[in-house]
Amino acid sequence: MADDSEWMKLPIDQKCEHKVWKARLNGYEEALKLFQRIEDTKSPEWGKYLGLIKKFVTDSNAVAQLKGLEAALAFVENAHVASRTTGEVVSGVVTKVFNQPKARAKELGMDICLMYIEIEKAEVVQDELIKGLDNKNPKIVVACLETLRKALSEFGSKIVTLKPVVKILPKQFESREKAVRDEAKLLAVEIYRWIRDALRPPLQNINSVQLKELEEEWVKLPSAPPKQSRFLRSQQDLKAKFEQQQVQGGEHSDGDDEEETAAAVDPYELLEPVEILSKLPKDFYEKIEAKKWQERKEALEAVETLTKNPKLENGDYGDLVRALKKVVGKDANVMLVSLAAKCLAGLASGLRKKFGTYAGQVVPTILEKFKEKKLQVVQALQEAIDAVFLTTTLQNLSEDILAVMDNKNPSIKQQASLFLARSFRHCTQATLPKSVLKPFCAALIKQVNDSAPEVRDAAFEALGTAMKVVGEKAVNPFLADLDKLKLDKIKESADKVELPGGKKSAGGAPAEKKPAAKAAPPEAPKASAPPKKSAAAASKPSSGAPKKGKPASGGKAKKTSDGKEVAEPELTMEVCEELAAGVLPQYCLQVLDSANWKERLASMEEFQKAVETMDKVAMPCQALVRMLAKKPGWKETNFQVMQMKLHIVALVAQRGQFSKTSASVVLEGLVDKVGDVKCGGNAKEGLTAIGEACSLPWTAEQVVSLAFAQKNPKNQAEALNWLANAMKEFGFAGINVKAFINNVKTALGATNPGVRTAAIALLGVMHLYMGAPLRMFFEDEKPALLSQIDAEFEKMQGQTPPAPTRFTRKSASAEDEGDEGEEHEEDGGGGGQDVMDLLPRSDIGDKISSDLVSKIGDKNWKIRKEGLDEAAAIISEAKFIKANIGELPLALKGRLTDSNKILVQQTLSILQQLAAAMGPGLKQHVKSLGIPIITVLGDSKANVRAAALTTLQAWVDQTGMKDWLEGEDLSEELKRENPFLRQEVLGWLAEKLPTMRTVPGDLMLCIPQLYACLEDRNGDVRKKAQDALPTFMMHLGYEKMNKATGKLKPASKDQVVAMLEKARAVMPAKPAAPAKAGGGKASADLGGPASVPAEEVADGKPEVKKIRGGAAAKKPPPEESPPLKEKEVNGSKKPPSKGKAAASTQQAASTKKPAAKGQKEDDRSGPIFIFVPNAKEQRIKEEKQLKILKWNFITPRDEYVEQLKTQMSTCLAKWLQEELFHLDFQRHVKAIGVMIERLESESEAVIGCLDLILKWFTLRFFDTNTTVLMKALEFLKLLFIMLNNENYHLTEYEANSFIPYLILKVGESKDGVRKDVRAILTMLCKVYPASKVFPFLMEGTKSKNSKQRSECLEELGCLIEGYGMNVCQPTPAKSLKEIAVHIGDRDTSVRNAALNTVVAVYNVCGDQVYKLIGNLSEKDMSMLEERIKRSAKKAPAKQSAPEKTQRDHPANPNATFSRKPAQEDPNKLNQSRQQHNEPSHPSIPKEFQLDLDMIEEDMIREEYKLPDLIQHNLDELLEPIIIPKLMTRNISLHFDDLHNSTASTINYVISQVASGDINTSIQALAQIDEVLRQEDKADAMSGHIDQLLIATIMQLRLINSTHLADDRVDKKDVIKLYSCIMGSLLSLFSMESLAREASMGILKDLMHGLIMLMLDSRVEDIEEGTQVIRSVNLLVIRVLEKSDPTNLISALLVLLQDSLVSTAGSHRISDLVMKCLWRVIRFLPETIHNINLDRILLDVHNFMKVFPKEKLKQHKSDLPHRTLKTLLHSLCKLTGAKILDHLSMIENRNESELEAHLRRVVKHTGNLSGVKSDRGNEKSGLRTEDRMSKAKVSDILTEIFKKIGSKENTKEGLTELYEYKLKYSDADLEPFLKNTTQVFQSYVERGLRMIESEREGKVRIQTVIPQNSCDSVLSSNEELRPAAYYYERLKILKQRHGLENTGRQAGLNSSEEEPQQQQQQPTISLMSKPAVVSSTDMLHSKLSQLKESREQYQQERSALSPTRAHTRSASPAGNLDDLKKRLERIKSKLQ
Repeated sequence: MADDSEWMKLPIDQKCEHKVWKARLNGYEEALKLFQRIEDTKSPEWGKYLGLIKKFVTDSNAVAQLKGLEAALAFVENAHVASRTTGEVVSGVVTKVFNQPKARAKELGMDICLMYIEIEKAEVVQDELIKGLDNKNPKIVVACLETLRKALSEFGSKIVTLKPVVKILPKQFESREKAVRDEAKLLAVEIYRWIRDALRPPLQNINSVQLKELEEEWVKLPSAPPKQSRFLRSQQDLKAKFEQQQVQGGEHSDGDDEEETAAAVDPYELLEPVEILSKLPKDFYEKIEAKKWQERKEALEAVETLTKNPKLENGDYGDLVRALKKVVGKDANVMLVSLAAKCLAGLASGLRKKFGTYAGQVVPTILEKFKEKKLQVVQALQEAIDAVFLTTTLQNLSEDILAVMDNKNPSIKQQASLFLARSFRHCTQATLPKSVLKPFCAALIKQVNDSAPEVRDAAFEALGTAMKVVGEKAVNPFLADLDKLKLDKIKESADKVELPGGKKSAGGAPAEKKPAAKAAPPEAPKASAPPKKSAAAASKPSSGAPKKGKPASGGKAKKTSDGKEVAEPELTMEVCEELAAGVLPQYCLQVLDSANWKERLASMEEFQKAVETMDKVAMPCQALVRMLAKKPGWKETNFQVMQMKLHIVALVAQRGQFSKTSASVVLEGLVDKVGDVKCGGNAKEGLTAIGEACSLPWTAEQVVSLAFAQKNPKNQAEALNWLANAMKEFGFAGINVKAFINNVKTALGATNPGVRTAAIALLGVMHLYMGAPLRMFFEDEKPALLSQIDAEFEKMQGQTPPAPTRFTRKSASAEDEGDEGEEHEEDGGGGGQDVMDLLPRSDIGDKISSDLVSKIGDKNWKIRKEGLDEAAAIISEAKFIKANIGELPLALKGRLTDSNKILVQQTLSILQQLAAAMGPGLKQHVKSLGIPIITVLGDSKANVRAAALTTLQAWVDQTGMKDWLEGEDLSEELKRENPFLRQEVLGWLAEKLPTMRTVPGDLMLCIPQLYACLEDRNGDVRKKAQDALPTFMMHLGYEKMNKATGKLKPASKDQVVAMLEKARAVMPAKPAAPAKAGGGKASADLGGPASVPAEEVADGKPEVKKIRGGAAAKKPPPEESPPLKEKEVNGSKKPPSKGKAAASTQQAASTKKPAAKGQKEDDRSGPIFIFVPNAKEQRIKEEKQLKILKWNFITPRDEYVEQLKTQMSTCLAKWLQEELFHLDFQRHVKAIGVMIERLESESEAVIGCLDLILKWFTLRFFDTNTTVLMKALEFLKLLFIMLNNENYHLTEYEANSFIPYLILKVGESKDGVRKDVRAILTMLCKVYPASKVFPFLMEGTKSKNSKQRSECLEELGCLIEGYGMNVCQPTPAKSLKEIAVHIGDRDTSVRNAALNTVVAVYNVCGDQVYKLIGNLSEKDMSMLEERIKRSAKKAPAKQSAPEKTQRDHPANPNATFSRKPAQEDPNKLNQSRQQHNEPSHPSIPKEFQLDLDMIEEDMIREEYKLPDLIQHNLDELLEPIIIPKLMTRNISLHFDDLHNSTASTINYVISQVASGDINTSIQALAQIDEVLRQEDKADAMSGHIDQLLIATIMQLRLINSTHLADDRVDKKDVIKLYSCIMGSLLSLFSMESLAREASMGILKDLMHGLIMLMLDSRVEDIEEGTQVIRSVNLLVIRVLEKSDPTNLISALLVLLQDSLVSTAGSHRISDLVMKCLWRVIRFLPETIHNINLDRILLDVHNFMKVFPKEKLKQHKSDLPHRTLKTLLHSLCKLTGAKILDHLSMIENRNESELEAHLRRVVKHTGNLSGVKSDRGNEKSGLRTEDRMSKAKVSDILTEIFKKIGSKENTKEGLTELYEYKLKYSDADLEPFLKNTTQVFQSYVERGLRMIESEREGKVRIQTVIPQNSCDSVLSSNEELRPAAYYYERLKILKQRHGLENTGRQAGLNSSEEEPQQQQQQPTISLMSKPAVVSSTDMLHSKLSQLKESREQYQQERSALSPTRAHTRSASPAGNLDDLKKRLERIKSKLQ
């Protein structure tokens, strides 16, 4: 009991999990009570039990389980979360309940399963039950079958999917267990109740006895169809209906339900497909071609047997269909024809939709074969064509059917009409729209009048069927010209038609079901609510009471009146006079034809008064206008009378029921007067009134034809002008362009300019509505005329059509509004599709010969190519073609899978051509040719995929998306496990699906493949699938897609469901219904002036189309209406209606709410660019961290566009962003125009989002629209001008995102575009360094586009000409070699451009160009030499300074750079610098990324005047200053005032280092040195090191090129400048942390500059020049010691490579570089851990690529080869075999011998390692034997080295160390010396040698101990000594070691271990501490002191060292003589 009391206290959910079964039983009982008690289905209490319900049903204790089942049933019935537990609970029921012996448990289990079905989880339950059928326990199988039977019996076949059940049923009949077989039998009987005979085929193969038993049971079943007796939660309305029927005794059954039940299961779906292609006789194709008909018959009989299978496996039936088609079309034996037709019918029936691909091929043949008279053949052909029709759509077959409707053979016409009649029966209103029905009705009306009675009857039947299907109302407009007798016959036929399944006709259904709605037109719900319509009709002034009543009586009465109106008989003059006498005054009639004009005028006045007061119904319009036409009629000579007449015509037309017959009476007279100066206005008024009465389309057609029937050019011109104006007033709806297009062409060719002008103006208005397709009509016109037309079209670009202000009265009335809307949609403006229909098309079917087809399929690819070329030529010659292209589709399909990719691309190009030529007729080829295009998207080559995507887009533009999504083809393509195909198709679908309003249900077939793609191994596929998910969901719905996850594995399902939830949140809304229909109707309803009902219509439209949640239904936000319309419009494909709709909606909205419109305009008046601080830096950071996509692509993909759209949303006004990302290019043009206007005023914000703006313009470079491109280039030109004015410099990030794409457009075919792009490139160099633009242009020269290559080369030539050789990046030699390659290009323009560029180089650097370009072929070299000879410029020296100044100054990218800080406000300057700043480049603002030579040349031109900076704002500060020292102080103070940040100050000072003025540069260097020498300030230089070094290198170049060569410059100043440079660099490279910041490229340039300085003889010739060279020597050593070892080695390797490549320089450069490398190699053991081996090995690899082993050995010295070997050997020795793991950065290791060499070295060092390890072991053994422990040794040596490092005890320390080494000869000092500098190590070695020599009694030399050197090495933080101290020490050391005249190379020669190790020279010059400049004067004086002491010592030592190979002279005397001679030479030159 104690235990019981414990669990009794637990909560219910814990009891249910208790280990004691009694506790669980109690828990289940309480849970059951709780579940029955909770009323709220969404109570949180249910959630506690979610994880427990499975345990309820699977309890191990039978008693507890029973109670658990009851509780579970209650839970499932009541809990809203129960559906989540379906899978696990039903699985538990199947495995743990159905095997229980207790019947109650089994019964409860079944109830639970059925309850889950009731809560909408039928599919999951069914899947689990079917899984249970595989269980080995027969009890479970029986229970599962029984549950399935019960579920089917109660819920019916709509809820329980029968296909999977039927599939497993035969297997159950084979069970050994009788119980299972019996239950299977019961289930089969139950299934038969629901689907009847559809069950027979799947069960044909079971045991015959069982089948017989089943047949017996089936017979007993009642014939009445079963009904659903239990309903889902969502079917409560059906449940109520069912219960009501039960109460009434179940007597009344609903016929609709019976139909639905019958159609619920298609027997076809239950069948397993049969594969027949492999079962065809092997010789079938030979036999079918046999001459004997018996053999052909055998072949066909074999096929017929196979095609009798009711369901066929999908496959490639192309060859079989072609063979059968050939028999049908050409076989003379009619028996074989009928047999082949039966085979085709069998194939179509077995394949169904999959046969649609071949439908277009066989239908024309069958229709042509209907000429056969034999009934047997005709019947077979009818069966075949009927079966084929069910596999496709009527729209796809329309062209073929219409083509035979005019056939001469009556049998063909009859059978075609009968086929149409049968086809119409299978259609509905949706599948038979007016656009499809209209051409058929036109053709059938012709046949109604045919002479053959059978043809007439067939036509009547077809029209009657159409009328039955779509309703009388929809067909009547097309039957307007038929007489009553024929109309009655059609109606009679319609009454006889019985639609399949007893479907009701379209017209009667609404009236029967909804009698209350009779007052409204039947189609009212389509457009807008009926009250609005009636109100709108009432608002029109002209619609009086009689008209208002007409809609109430239905459409019929109105149609009758219309019929009278249209077919109004022509009255005789007598009748007219009688009618007129009844309504006009007698006097009026008497004087109508009076000879006195005044009487005639009075008569007209009376006439007018009578018309104005006349009743509308009583007005005899025809009689009145005939009276007006009575003599003199339209020949009236008095203009006043004529004006009155014309005005009366307008009044009659406006006020009466004016028919076309009446209009015909007056039109000729009106047209004749339309050009009259005085009467023309009235004539136009009359024409407009007739347009309102009889419709503009009809009136326009009549007017134009009448105008051009006469020869008066004035009338012709004015008629066209009237028509242009009328189109704007009436809109474009219904205009038949084809009717008057020929007259417009005639007008264009007229001699009278007025007529031509009017025609062009009319075309401009038409273009406003029709768009680009209009131009197709005039492509054959003369170029001059075509250019005028294009100019007119250009004017219309960006304009939207005006809102219609006039309407045809009958459409404005309440009659036929739904129809009008549809007509608007159909004819509304001749949108793209309509216009394409109007174009004359030629039939090229005859030209597609069998020879051409066989050529395209030939084995030889060249012949295949010929065939494709011929096909392309046929299509291009025809321009516009019909859909019949013979066998071409199959031939082209084969080429899409061609192994030759060039042919695949050519085929794709032909298919694009085909799309443009065929237009909408392309639809019928979607299955045969379109789907194979999708297959090509799986190609591995990106260019092929891109071409396929372009082709696909071209096809979809013509066909729409619907045909592509129908059937299984798309899902079959996605099944292919090809990552390229999947990602391209999914990306394409993600783009297209959001634009569709509805999709075919077959899209659901793609869902399993979509889910598979979500888990694809390829990341891109997964990404695309995730992007596509929301677009699928917007059409299929979340529920359907979630349900489809039920078939996935549990793990996959969880992932997919999570993704679905995410997709649900971002699911786009479906696009609303096209605005054009609504817009048209709204416009029509407006009638005249704006009125209240009209406003309601306008306001109501958005709500009808798209209601946002929570928005009020009646009042949507006014400002949202117009954008909504615009979006809807642009989604559609018919621009004309689009504009009209948008405009009319805006007009309507604005009439009610002008305030809203004003508000919208205010929004647009605000700033369009929004400045977001630091946003650009954040974007740069995110891109570097790979958080966002890097802007790098071949063609922009959707994800790039979306990313840009997201980024721009914060930086742009919302409306501007919508315009920029709109689908309509005109919106882009408009947006760019606004951006141009605001560019100057919002420049700061523009710069803030400059990267995004440039990215958006790169997208425009990929557009094909020239208008947008030109506008974009116009903006970019203005943008770069603005940036230049703002002194802004592009960042790397911005440049890399923009320049490569700009260069793509350099190769544009249009001259204007190329010109603009080159102008932009020129401007670009003002805001971005030319040297950085250069590599982009070099990349552009690799393009396949020859125009682009030539333009890029020309641009390169301009850069070199303008900026010198320094722009050539990475090196001039490399760049020139690549440029020279193009001299041999096959394109002439490219060759010329390359030659011009090389000539430009020649003009800059002379004959050196030949060395730079490398080896050229003889032909190319001769061309180059010839071009150079012809070149006017021979050498750079001949170029005059003024010319250069004039040419370069405008293009100088930063000529005013040094003035920049002084010109701007300090705050603005800092702000702009912050904008430039990039996180990873702290040295930005990047002043020194600009072209260095250009700045140098600027300085030359200024002839050493004060810097530009001082010439401007600082004049008053600097004018009185002469002494540099004072000037420095002033500038320093100025800095403090000007800059409020250290970084900007440092930037500024560094900028002065490169100054052309020596004093300015010295002052800047002194300030930098001052900063570097102060420990607390030195860190401020961090991040500026590269910047400082670039400035210094530039100054060294300036000295070398300018100051040294200019005799006017005092050489003492040059030496002083050199000294300052060396001093500041030595200070810099004394600090390792700063020294390591120097990058590889900078180090390379620095080392090159220093080595060139050491070798410059001019420096030595200057007094004290040798000391400068010594300082350089010391600096080089310091650079080698302190720089980052990786950057240093890379720099030296690249420098060595360049020096070996360039033969222009001396070999001494390469020698010195190699010596530096040897020194670095010596330090490798210490630096190896800090080296990036991957980078080093990549540089070595590149070196070995350029210099393979053999080539290197051919060098005159083997030193380079040995240097490289030593480097690699050292690296291998230090890293071992691991070095082979560091080759990761090398893309192709086979390009050099590096890897092979490393493997050899590693192998060799591996052999030696054993020996070394032995020696190591010996040493360690000795150590261990020693009594002294390691710890003790370490303490002793540490103490000794401390003493050596101190000033006082250094001698004592050295002595102790010497004694220690004597005592322990094997002591290892390496660990203590490892971390010290080379100087300290040398000092210790020297000290030990001296002590040794003293003790041995040798010559004693007093050692001068450089104490401070040790201190400074051991303690780098100690303050530096004054310069005097170091110079004194340096003098003594040099005297000791005889380094008086070592010259330039002393340090390097003596310090390096030569390969032979023969030279052993003193190394102290490399080890001593370099001099640091503390003040310029002190340095200068000490240099002269040092020179004197050196000369003295040289004299003393001259006898000891008579010859030195590396010195310039052997004695001081020689040296002095040499100096004297040089001095004399210099003086003579100066004279």
